[in-house]
Amino acid sequence: MTTSRNVLGGKLLPCSYDPLTGFYRDGCCETGPDDEGTHVVCARVTAEFLEFSRARGNDLSTPQPAWRFTGLKPGDRWCLCVQRWLEALQANVAPPVVLECTHAATLEHVSLEVLQKHAWRKTADGSRAA
Repeated sequence: MTTSRNVLGGKLLPCSYDPLTGFYRDGCCETGPDDEGTHVVCARVTAEFLEFSRARGNDLSTPQPAWRFTGLKPGDRWCLCVQRWLEALQANVAPPVVLECTHAATLEHVSLEVLQKHAWRKTADGSRAA
């Protein structure tokens, strides 16, 4: 069980168990000294982002059975490297961020204001929208 904090100051909540995400494959965007990529941004991936990432050499869509990775599809939640999310932001294809599931270490690279502008949040009818 994590004691880490999210970017809002609360307890870091799980990002996804299906597909299982996180540097430590524990469902959370936890980080530590061995996480050189800083996989701390919980994002709801989009088709545009998946194509962008593939073009940058990180194909997140193609299943990799040897790694028990089924491949991501638009709408899946995934712990992204903060630098890749920033690259996507600069290219106007950053996927929405799930703030409650995004590790506080993200704030060392991105302001809360920027993250909030790109937050995936509930709408009045209870559905989610960017």
